[in-house]
Parts: sequence; C-alpha cells; structure tokens
Amino acid sequence: MIEYKLSPSDLTFLYEQCKHCFVLKVKHGISQPSIPIPGIFSIIADLQKNYYSDMRTEKFCPDLPPGVVTYGEKRVRSKPIQLTGCNSACYISGRFDIAATLDNGSYAVLDFKTGNPAEEKTKMYSRQLHAYALALENPAEGAIELKPISKLGLLYFSPDNCELISLHRQVLKGNLDWIEIPRDNESFYGFLKEVVLLLDGPLPPPDPDNCNWCAFLERSGRLRSAAPSSNTEIESNKVPSCPQCGGPMSLRRGKYGEFWSCLKYPDCKGTRNK
Repeated sequence: MIEYKLSPSDLTFLYEQCKHCFVLKVKHGISQPSIPIPGIFSIIADLQKNYYSDMRTEKFCPDLPPGVVTYGEKRVRSKPIQLTGCNSACYISGRFDIAATLDNGSYAVLDFKTGNPAEEKTKMYSRQLHAYALALENPAEGAIELKPISKLGLLYFSPDNCELISLHRQVLKGNLDWIEIPRDNESFYGFLKEVVLLLDGPLPPPDPDNCNWCAFLERSGRLRSAAPSSNTEIESNKVPSCPQCGGPMSLRRGKYGEFWSCLKYPDCKGTRNK
C-alpha cells in the first residue's frame, strides 16, 4: 500500500495555491524551486522560542490554561493513517514551534506567526496545528508522544513600533495576539481524505492563473514552441505519462536514440518509446 508523506506546512499554502504542484511534490518527488523565507522571520521565530522556553503560560497568554512551555522545535511523525474509502494511506511528518505542559495534565501546541492575523490564513494554519496534534497523539514508533492535546493556537506578533534604546541598539515592538484554533478532528480527517483521494487520482492540470510556477512554465513553453523547432523540442501537451507511476516524463537521448524517461528517475524507472 502506498503511504504518502504529508508535511503540515504543505497542507497550508501549497495545497491551497496549486493542486498540480502539490501532487507533483508529494506523489512524484518534484518540488517547485525553493524560495527562501526572509531570514528575519526565522530569526524572530527562533528568538521567540528561546524567550518563551520554560515560561508559565499565565505570563504571556492569560487565555491559555495554566501551564509551562516545555517543548520547542520538536520533530513529529505519525503512524500510517488509513482513511475510509481511500486506496492509499498517509502519515504526518514535520516540526512544531512550541508545546506547553498544562497543569491539568494535557498539552497545548502553539505556532508563532509574524504579521497581522487574517481569517483566511488562520483557517489554513488550523490544518497545520491539527496535523501536529494528530501526530503527537498517534506517534510512529520512536517519535515524540504528547496526549491529550487540549489546546491549539497561534501567537501573532505584529510589529508596529520601532525604538532606539541605546547607541547601536534598536527594538521592534508590537502586539502579541493569541488566536485559539478549535479542535475539530472530524473535519480534519475529512480534509485528509480529500488530500489522499487527490493524490490517488490523475495529476491535476497546471493552474497558471493562481500559481506563479505554473505560469512561468506555461509562458516559457510558449516561447519554446515559437522558436525554430528541433528534433528534441515538443509541445508540453504532448508529454506522456509514466506507465509505472503516472507522473510526467522527459525526452532523453540514449544509446539507441531518443526515448521518454520518468522525471522521477532513478526512483522510478518507467520509460516509453518515442
């Protein structure tokens, strides 16, 4: 049985932005070119994780039940998840920001975000937090286990003030907003079923209207088709699917001439004659 590896972060923006690129990455191992996150955001997140480590929740978030931040930057991995009506399974693999051990014996999983809270983004981040909770409560062998998870939420830092506190020292100040994410396992399992059914199906078409990478490939393909043709140039809509994994293929030249080879080679060795 196929088991798809699902990253909590990919279940947010990539899944919403482009189903074509999502399936290429998860099912065929073909990722969009990475765009580094501006370093300042990583620095802010790391500083926050270090600052809040071992801090009582009452000190920075009165809306949370009493407890203490005890875990930070931990990798999670769930057991395989088999969903009713799906031929394949999936599992969650990722890394959460911080978790607090609450005085009532349960746990809270929190994610830091820099920027203004937005309902649309919060809805997507809800999937990310539910994925962490599922993996922590149903860990694979050897993975970290925290259960029960009773609270999920986002801590938004929204800088709105800059202050020079001494020569060569400047600080950013802003609101720290707590956005609680209601736990809804039924809806999240329904979402996972939607994801696995998508992965089990045919490759969705590119979405150049909403995906910059698909738009780039479409425009560059038009340029290639407008250029003088050669024996190796073809229109993108004539690219066949791999007979083994169903993914896209590329035209290669071998010992006996040109042939189609799976883009996932060497993981997949599917070929077709030209």
